Amino acid sequence: MTESRLAQEIARALRHERELAGLTQQALAARVGISQAAVARIERGDRLPSLTTAERLLAALDRQLRIEVEPLDSHLDAALDEMAGTALTERIDHLRLDPIMDALGDLPYVLAGGTAALLQGAPLPVDAVEIAVRWRDSPRFTAFLERGRAQRWDARWQEWGGGHPEPEEPGEHRWRTRFGELRARMCDELPEPIEVRLGERTYPVEPLIEVEVTDKRTAELLSRYRRRLAAAGEAPDGSAG
Repeated sequence: MTESRLAQEIARALRHERELAGLTQQALAARVGISQAAVARIERGDRLPSLTTAERLLAALDRQLRIEVEPLDSHLDAALDEMAGTALTERIDHLRLDPIMDALGDLPYVLAGGTAALLQGAPLPVDAVEIAVRWRDSPRFTAFLERGRAQRWDARWQEWGGGHPEPEEPGEHRWRTRFGELRARMCDELPEPIEVRLGERTYPVEPLIEVEVTDKRTAELLSRYRRRLAAAGEAPDGSAG
């Protein structure tokens, strides 16, 4: 990430949190002990604050800084290009989507996140099937995971391990099963799906407009995909636009 892009990311986050808190720039500056002009420059993206200053500003809003890593922009662009040149049926086969759906059986679920975007025409890099599952269906979902000899992802050790597959247990909702890799978003109610039909198969899919609200990572990839199409003077195919 370039310095200018990082400054814009911090600017958007700070402005959003300050407005949520109902504070003026002057009020926030007073809490932190810096000038209102300095806050304004940071919120415009004109100035990249030090890590200490960013932490102080967010702490004054009862927030804390969290650092995430992501692939380099050039790698993302290469992945988008590769996906755009790959047939959808081939991408679905690579994900093992159909075998996973067969194994899920009559468990209520909706395809979500990157998987939903993929099925609606967005050639995004997706490395696991993503579904939404209701908390009240957790016992049935756990039974599926046990049948699939699921190994849960351990974020601390960055490896697949044993442990308890139940979604209620602490840890990421990410499993590797004998059917394929799976991520789940546990929710109180399933999103209202749309049906996407490919060949003889129908897929229950979270609408793209909802994906962009519930899945920040997928929303960012979709935005990048659209910007690249616009820069190339192309129009997105299908509903991905």
